Amino acid sequence: MTKLGEADERVIVVNADLMNTSRNRKFVERFPDRSFNVGIAEQFMVSFAAGLAHEGFIPYAFSMAPFMSMRACEQVRTDVAYADLNVRLIATYAGLSGGISGATHWSIEDVGIMRSIPNITILEPSDGIQAVKLLDRTIDHKGPVYMRISVDPVSEIYDQTYEPVIGRASVAAGGDDAAFICSGSVVSAAVEAAAELKKECGISVRVVDMHTIKPLDEEAVLSAAATGYMVVAQDHNIAGGLCEAVSTVLAKDHVSAEVCFAGISDRFVAMAHAPYLYHMFGYDREGLKEKMKNLLGITGQ
Repeated sequence: MTKLGEADERVIVVNADLMNTSRNRKFVERFPDRSFNVGIAEQFMVSFAAGLAHEGFIPYAFSMAPFMSMRACEQVRTDVAYADLNVRLIATYAGLSGGISGATHWSIEDVGIMRSIPNITILEPSDGIQAVKLLDRTIDHKGPVYMRISVDPVSEIYDQTYEPVIGRASVAAGGDDAAFICSGSVVSAAVEAAAELKKECGISVRVVDMHTIKPLDEEAVLSAAATGYMVVAQDHNIAGGLCEAVSTVLAKDHVSAEVCFAGISDRFVAMAHAPYLYHMFGYDREGLKEKMKNLLGITGQ
């Protein structure tokens, strides 16, 4: 964010009293006149950001995903999306990554909410390099952006030569026998699962990194479906998220494939550390590998 601020004087950071949680301190120290902490008032923060965008600025509003998507939902829809403003909503604590913070600080519904609001582009980066590159591209992007970010550490997938395109999926690992379609922190688990499946079973599994949830890269979905087998996974409720979005593409285009979903099974659970929860719902490395083996009918290995 500090580099974005140095590159473009229109960039402003707006925060709802979560400067440390959202890692905004360096920007605030470098650009105090372009930093605003509105206090614990997410609804006002979004409306304030909308006003800045009306004046020609590019505001980046930071909060936890459950507060951004639910507490400020009406302001996102009416003040930002309805006017198609250049507001960037940066939402941390995506999915179950908040772990022992519990259900109040998890965001298992946010993609479903944002997908249903017109004009909003939804991004979910899978590693730090991709997050930086996608943030760079939001400077010139037209219209509202909602970016959900995990707070659970992930392994590095890409290098500095990687250049993502908003609206076009990336291929994190090649393969034609089957495919994982994932987003966010699940991508690194899928890459590891694909590598183990290659080593243990001799099958080549593609990993499609769907970093843009809306608009969805339908060509990437159809190409993955052509393998005949897909596991679709996201740190989100299976209802309303990436799993549902992919299903819609398959149904619309009358495409048949063996498909398995990995995500939160439409229920609340007791608080626990994030890796434990990922394993419980089957979208860690081990869970993804087992789901793919079951889909392919591989047993005894």
